[in-house]
Formats: sequence, C-alpha cells, structure tokens
Amino acid sequence: MDNSSQPTNKKALLSLAIGGFGIGLTEFVIMGILPNIAGSLEISIPKAGHFIAIYALGVVIGAPFMARLTSGLNPKKTLLFLMLWFTVFNTLSAFSGNYWTMMLFRFLSGMPHGAFFGIGAVVSGYLTKPGKAAQAMAIMFSGLTVANILGVPLGTYIGQEWHWSYSFLLVGISGIATLASLYFWMPKQNLEEVGPQENQNETPVLKNKKLWALILLTTVGTGGFFAWYSYIAPLVITITKLPEANVGYVMIIAGVGMFFGNFLGARMVEILNPVKSVVISMLCMTLALILNSILAESSIAIYTLSFIVGAITFSIATPIQIAIIKAAKGAENLGSSMNQSAFNMGNASGAYFGGLPMVFGLEVNYSSLVGGMLAFMGAAIGIAIIYTQRVQKKREEAISD
Repeated sequence: MDNSSQPTNKKALLSLAIGGFGIGLTEFVIMGILPNIAGSLEISIPKAGHFIAIYALGVVIGAPFMARLTSGLNPKKTLLFLMLWFTVFNTLSAFSGNYWTMMLFRFLSGMPHGAFFGIGAVVSGYLTKPGKAAQAMAIMFSGLTVANILGVPLGTYIGQEWHWSYSFLLVGISGIATLASLYFWMPKQNLEEVGPQENQNETPVLKNKKLWALILLTTVGTGGFFAWYSYIAPLVITITKLPEANVGYVMIIAGVGMFFGNFLGARMVEILNPVKSVVISMLCMTLALILNSILAESSIAIYTLSFIVGAITFSIATPIQIAIIKAAKGAENLGSSMNQSAFNMGNASGAYFGGLPMVFGLEVNYSSLVGGMLAFMGAAIGIAIIYTQRVQKKREEAISD
C-alpha cells in the first residue's frame, strides 16, 4: 500500500489514544484505591495486591492469545473486539462481591491490553505519512500518559470519596467511548497490509534471537521503573515525610513526565537507531533511580526526579516497539503484542525485586537502587544486541567481498 500522499488520520489515531487512556486508567488506578477494595471485600491489603498481579498475568497470557484469536479479522474488527472484551470485564469488576470474583474479572480485563497496544502500534504506522510512524505511535501511547495525569487521580478520588466500584465504572465509560470512536473514526480501507493476519508465518519469527533479546530487554529494563513506581506511596510518606495527600501530586508529576517523555522518545527514534535510543534512555534511568535512592529525603528532589524518571521511562515506549516490529517482520502483530507482555512481566518482576530490600529490613528508598540495577541490566542487554548486530554485519560484508 502506498500511503505517501494520504494525510495523517488524526481521528483514527485519537481513537487509539482514547483506548490507551482506558487501559492506563484500569492498570494504575487500582494502586490508589487498594485499601478501599480490601476493606470492602474484607481482605488484607497484601491479598488485595493480588488484583494488580493477576491483571499483569492476564496481559502476559492474553497478548499472544488474543493476537492469535483475532488473526482472521481485519484491524478495525480486531480493535473493536478487544475493546468490547475490555469494557465488559472492567465493568463487571465493579460488581465483584468477593476476592475470587474480582480475581477472575481482573484477569479477564487484562487479556486484551497487550494485543490492543500491540496491534494498535502496527496500525498507527498506516494512518500517517511515511517517516511519521514514530510520532503516530506516540499519539496512541499518549492516552496512557494522560491517564496517569488526569484519569488515575480522578479515579482515585472517586474511589476514595464514594466507592471503589465507581472507579471501574469510569473505566467502563472510557471503554464505551473507545468503541464509539473506533467504530466511527477507524477506517476499513488503507489497512489491508496489517490484516487479516491469518497467513503470516510465525515460526521463523519466534525463532528470531534478536526478537527474544528485545523482549528480555523490555522485561528487565522497564522492571527498573516498576521497582520504583510500585513503592512510590511509602517512599513519599516514610522517607520524604510528606503528607499522604502528596502521593497523588507526585504521581501526577510523574505522569506529566511520561507525557513529554513519550514524544521525546518518538523524536529520538527519528534521529537514532531504535535500540541505541533505548540504551541511552536506560542509562539515564539508571542514574536517575540511583539519585532517587540517595536524595529521597528531599521533597524538591522527589518531585524533580519523579518527573525525570517518568519522562525517561516513556521515552523508551516507541523506540522499543518499533525495534520489536522490525525484528518480527512477517508477524508484526504477534511480535508487537509480545512486547506488551514483556512490559507487564517487567511490572510484576520489578515490583517483586523492588520489595526485596524491605523483606531484609532495609528502607523503601533501596527499591529505587534495585530499579537502577535493573535499568542498567536492560542497557547492557541493549549494548549486547548492538554489538551482535555489528559483528554479524561485518561477517556478511566479509563474505560478500
């Protein structure tokens, strides 16, 4: 398909961003209303924390499963199906009356998450002019960042002041808005090359070592962010010694950083190789998280570094997604969805490793130090990928000579 003369379809990209807003809302709002859910369902807060982990598990399992399940549908029908699933089970979560019902609905709510972002990332490139795919992808991910700035604080306030179930009804409303915008704004034509995908040969792609190395990079590297972000509340309250209400403000500042970092990453990938861009961001994240662990007692530092860490983290989103799509040539939807699984494996593993210092009696600011170590490991994996590519290229040039 030649899309060189077509204008950017801003409405279609906006429909993807609205979907990203809903997904970001349901993924992060639960962290602010966890005590309310625990009290309502008469369970402990650590047990209520299982609702965060089971959602991440739903994303990990659901991303490749949903990509295969919808392989015979065109992109528009695929996105509508995924968002319908998302809307139904997030709305049902609001009516959960016990632990096991909530666990089931949170797992099912997470299943379309990775596939929506994965397929949406591929589709976004066909909705804009050549050379602007990174910017289009950033528009889609901007919905996730806006959710952290506006949606999560609003959903947290509603859940705390009235009832936690209203927060999930808000997610359901955003899902309905996404369905309507996809139906009216997402075109059927001009997307033939991204769907249906039933004839794609996935076997060679799944044997691609570079693809799996990139998946590992995402899992380990973004785990650094979640080792910090998962414990932002106790960090602000016990180390910085700010009032509990300030936790929300710090999260908003981090969300603003995510918003700007998202578009910064899109700009970086237009100048640099995607993997090189990710390595630079990972090294910057390493430094920022180490500084956060050292300077956490300062309120000025905690606000400043929250913005910086949020910006650096989301500067990775578009470059790594583009690198994955290139590595998964022939099965782009599956590869792109798998990267979203990796991001959520980073969520789960980062939260786990970030909590280990407290298990051994250390203060919560050491979680940021663990995050810095994970980010550095992610950068090391990226450097290894770049080095391997250079060696392979030299070998190919030597053979051709």
